[in-house]
Amino acid sequence: MTLTTEEIDRVIEMAWEDRTPFEAITFQFGLKEQEVIELMRREMKPSSFRMWRKRVQGRSTKHSKKRTFDKGRFKCSRQRTITNNSISKR
Repeated sequence: MTLTTEEIDRVIEMAWEDRTPFEAITFQFGLKEQEVIELMRREMKPSSFRMWRKRVQGRSTKHSKKRTFDKGRFKCSRQRTITNNSISKR
């Protein structure tokens, strides 16, 4: 599978996000966890890749089956609501 530069950037962004599971990357781009790891290794500096791997290993939120919540999306109680595409603190 060949990804565009924009798609590669988005995969890297999703991989860095704590609450985006590998399953979401698989669903959107068709890349399995091992393929994401290989992409990260290929596209990032070695030190950045090592930092990412250390951060991701053992993180329960990166795998759907290890999450503490089943349905929907996690929302922090301190997170502001967004209404009609404008931030509500205005």
